[in-house]
Amino acid sequence: MVQPVVSPQKAPDYRFLFFSELLKMPACAGKITDRIGRLSDLAFMLKEPYPEAVGIFMEFGWGKPTQFIPWERVIKIEEDAVFVKPPEPGPTYPPFVDQPGWILVDQHLMGRTILDMDGRRTEVVNDVHLLETKGHLLLVHVDTSFNGIVRRWGLGGLRWIDDHFISWKYVQPLSVEDVVTTDKVSLSVTRRQLRELPSEDLADVLEELSGAEQQALFSALDSEKAAQTLIEAEPRAQRQLIATLRKERARNIFSELSVAQLADIFSVLPHDHKTELIELLPPESGRRLQAILSEREATARALMSPDFIAAQKEATVGSIIHQIRTSNREREAITYIYVVAIDGQTLLGVVDLRELMLARDTATLGDLMHSPVVAAEEDDLRDDITEMFAKYHYRMIPVVNAQDHILGVVRYNEIMKGLVTRIKD
Repeated sequence: MVQPVVSPQKAPDYRFLFFSELLKMPACAGKITDRIGRLSDLAFMLKEPYPEAVGIFMEFGWGKPTQFIPWERVIKIEEDAVFVKPPEPGPTYPPFVDQPGWILVDQHLMGRTILDMDGRRTEVVNDVHLLETKGHLLLVHVDTSFNGIVRRWGLGGLRWIDDHFISWKYVQPLSVEDVVTTDKVSLSVTRRQLRELPSEDLADVLEELSGAEQQALFSALDSEKAAQTLIEAEPRAQRQLIATLRKERARNIFSELSVAQLADIFSVLPHDHKTELIELLPPESGRRLQAILSEREATARALMSPDFIAAQKEATVGSIIHQIRTSNREREAITYIYVVAIDGQTLLGVVDLRELMLARDTATLGDLMHSPVVAAEEDDLRDDITEMFAKYHYRMIPVVNAQDHILGVVRYNEIMKGLVTRIKD
C-alpha cells in the first residue's frame, strides 16, 4: 500500500516581537563573531496603517558617533543577535540623521504617559509590540501591562498578567520634533471607541483623574455608558462626578438606572445633595428610592431587640439551662448567652447555646465564653451590620454603646428580611 505523501507544514511568514527583546541586542555584520555594536533604538516612519521600521539606531557613548543601519541592510533577527549586511562603503555605517516623520521607539515611546484625546492620563507605555512580515517590521501595539516591565528586566519567560495592548491606530501620529519636549503620548480615541471600552475600565481611568480632566472624560460618554460607568466607580469618584452634573444631564443618566442602583449611588452622597437629586426623578421612583434610603439609614439602635439573655461569668451552666427552660422566651432570644461584668451591662464575652448544652453543669460561663465579642456600635447603619453578618456568619450580633454596655441584639433574619424587600423593590 502506497503511503500518502504528507507535505511539511509551511512556517508562517510572520512573527510578533517585543521591542524590549530587541533592545541591547548585538548587531553583527554577517557572522556572530563580527559584532559591530548593540541595538540602542529602532527608527520608524509614520505611515498608514502602521509605522514601518526604517533602520537600527546604535549609540556608543564616550563621544563616539552614532551609527544608523538602514532596514534594507537587515538580514534577519535571531534570538541572540540581529544580523546585518556589512557597511559600504567604509568601515562604519553613517551617523543617525533625523528625518521628518520618523520616531524612535525607546526615546519617544517607552515609559511615556498615554493620554486620551483630551489630554487625560490613562496608562504608561511599558513595551512596544512589533510585527515582522516579509522583510518588513511594523509597529502594531503599545503594551501598558506590567509584563512589559518584566521583559525589560530580562525576565521575558515570566508572564505575570495578561498583556494589555492598545492598537497603534488609536495612537496619534508623532514625529521626533513633536515628542522631544514632552513625556506624553496621545490617543486618538473617539466617542464611539469610548463606548466600546468596558465600564469598569472607564471607571478605573476616572478614579485616576481629577477636576476638569475627570469631568471632560465623563461628559464624552452617552447617558447609558455614563450610568454603567458610574455604577462601577468608587464612592469618592461617584460623588465628584455627580457634583458637577447639570440637572438635565443628571436626569438622563439616572433614567438608565434601576431604583436599587440609584440607592447604592445616592447612599454615598451628602444629605442636601441627595434631596435635590431625588426631585429630578419621576415621583414613583423618588418615593421608592426614599423608602430604601430611609431604611438603610436606620441605625443599630433602631433595629435592635431588647430580648436577649445576659449573665455574669460566674454563673454555672446548670443555672443558665434551668433559667432558659423555665422562661417563656422566644427561641430566637436564646441563640447566644452574653456574658457581662458585675455591673450587669459591660459586655465581656459570648457563649453559643450549643456549647452550653454540651458542657458540664458545674462549668461557668467564664470557662466557656469567647472574647472579645464582635459587636455593632449603636450608630452603625443597616449596611454596616449587613456586612458584619456576611463576614462573620453569626445568627445575631449584640449592639453596644461607647462604654461597651450591651443595649440589645440585631438578628440576622430581621436584617435579611429588609434586604430581600429592597432587592425586590
